[in-house]
Amino acid sequence: MTAVTVSPKFQVVIPKEVRESMGIVSGQKIEILTYRNRIELIPIKPMKKMKGFLKGIDTEVEREKDRI
Repeated sequence: MTAVTVSPKFQVVIPKEVRESMGIVSGQKIEILTYRNRIELIPIKPMKKMKGFLKGIDTEVEREKDRI
């Protein structure tokens, strides 16, 4: 785990190794969520890059008997 410092303008720098491992580039949008007692940063990927990311996922869902 890497610690970062919050600047007087409440900015933080994402460490290089984290940016590279997550594929974050300059100008990219990141969604910020608060969950319980923490902050989560989630990179928003362009829709074109999302093509095929669910390839091979099992879409069979067992349904309850009263459902179609």
